[in-house]
Amino acid sequence: MTESIQYILYQANYLEVFLLTFGYFIVLYFLLGPLFQLVCKRLEKIGLLNKITKRKLPDNQIETEIKHSIVSLLIFGLSGIPIIYLIRIGHIELLDNSVSNVIIGLLILNVFNEIHFFVVHRIMHLPFFLKHVHKVHHKSVVPTVYSVYSFHWFEALLLSTVPLCICPFIPFAPLAIGIYPLTSILLNYSGHCNYRFGNGNGIKSFLFGTKHNEHHSKGRQNFGFASGLLDRLYSLIKK
Repeated sequence: MTESIQYILYQANYLEVFLLTFGYFIVLYFLLGPLFQLVCKRLEKIGLLNKITKRKLPDNQIETEIKHSIVSLLIFGLSGIPIIYLIRIGHIELLDNSVSNVIIGLLILNVFNEIHFFVVHRIMHLPFFLKHVHKVHHKSVVPTVYSVYSFHWFEALLLSTVPLCICPFIPFAPLAIGIYPLTSILLNYSGHCNYRFGNGNGIKSFLFGTKHNEHHSKGRQNFGFASGLLDRLYSLIKK
């Protein structure tokens, strides 16, 4: 594995970098998504999860989501190129792949992703962007695992910049950067699977993406993703 990582970081040409990154996201989307959905259905059968809304999907929704997601996946594939370039010219410092470095790196990347997502998402709900860009994602009124990457190309471009916005300033282990898309899409699946723990009343409704699932149906509030903390802070600042 170490030799493979070193090859990708310092020897692979940029077409290989794109193809490897694109392939990685393809696997996350087309293999992990259906598996996540299957697990949710099994947990629903034993009463651990409940659907947030039972509204029927439009006949062509999933096909439309996949079509837009393919464009997003191509853009995400390109996102690996500037990271590798900055590593090679010394503008991104890397740490060794110790367990602690990987875990801490993943925590930082996912916390930063929450901040980055909130800012981008709030911008996307400004009238111009909502009408011309973010409307693509909100076509999925009832979200599915296939809507996680169903974006307008411009929104996909903005959302692909999480590592690029932080890696030049904070050193990370290569494995942390590499595993981050996996942790990110798992959070994405929880926010688009249309399931939650419990029936929505009291503490049993605790998270599992409830906030963002409901954002799709209501189209307002809940601009954060895994947490409602930034929404509460934003509301206090507005006052």
